Amino acid sequence: MTTTVERPRTAQPEGPALRKAGDWARRAPLLPALIFLIVVTQLPFLGTLVISFMNWNAYYPDERGFAGFDNFARVLTDVTTREAIVTTIVLTVSVVAVSLVLGLLIALLLDRAFLGRGFVRTMMITPFLVVPVAAALVWKHALYNPEYGLFNGVLTWIFGANAPQPDWISAAPLTSVVAALVWQWTPFMMLIILAGLQSKPLDVIEAAQIDGCSNWQIFRYMTFPHLRQYLELGGLLGSIYIVQNFDAVFTITSGGLGTANLPYTIYQTFYNAQDYGRASAAGVIVVIGTILIAMFALRTVSSLFRQEGSR
Repeated sequence: MTTTVERPRTAQPEGPALRKAGDWARRAPLLPALIFLIVVTQLPFLGTLVISFMNWNAYYPDERGFAGFDNFARVLTDVTTREAIVTTIVLTVSVVAVSLVLGLLIALLLDRAFLGRGFVRTMMITPFLVVPVAAALVWKHALYNPEYGLFNGVLTWIFGANAPQPDWISAAPLTSVVAALVWQWTPFMMLIILAGLQSKPLDVIEAAQIDGCSNWQIFRYMTFPHLRQYLELGGLLGSIYIVQNFDAVFTITSGGLGTANLPYTIYQTFYNAQDYGRASAAGVIVVIGTILIAMFALRTVSSLFRQEGSR
């Protein structure tokens, strides 16, 4: 009696059609989100891009037509727009720089162990969670108001009835906007820097302390170089959002007194002058600038991930 031994069957290689069907099966659940994202973000931008090449002013409907690059030339040569660009740069650099410095100092304090540290961290985040318009209204009325504002109330409490009662917004309009934005964006910078402090190599720092290095030397030669990429990330992400800020300028100063930045100027061109073509061209320029900043931000994030993965 003979027995036959069956050979084990080898798995047949998948064909191209079967592999393609498997790829589509994995990607199909993501298609609704992708379509929604394209409809919400890309189609409006495509419409803005088309309008930016048109001579389209609601006050002169009979003159509508193709304008080529005239709108972009008008935007870049207009005195008001150039002033708005300078204001946008000054506003963005000031807010980002001050927020980074304050965020670094607060993060260094919150990185230490003390009673109630979790509660203090939570409270420090709250300014970033406030709605931007509500935060601007609080600063305009509750703090800056010359009659019942907190700042002038503190001056009266310290110096008495003869204390000066300045109109903060009229005296320093751009500084007033910067202060409100710094208050709101410092917690964001603090969170990023605090995440960097939590990932620093403790064994190397302990070895440096054993060797007799001072706290300043540890911060200068070890902690700060480690935080460099996190500081760059915070600065770039903050720049992306602050360069598009509209709420604080519109609410606190209404774009007056030399505080009109590019988003507010676009708003005025679109709604007041009804010049859709020039407003769209200015919006496209802002988007291009934001994309350039985002490219540096993504490069920084990628380098952070590579550095974490190599450990």
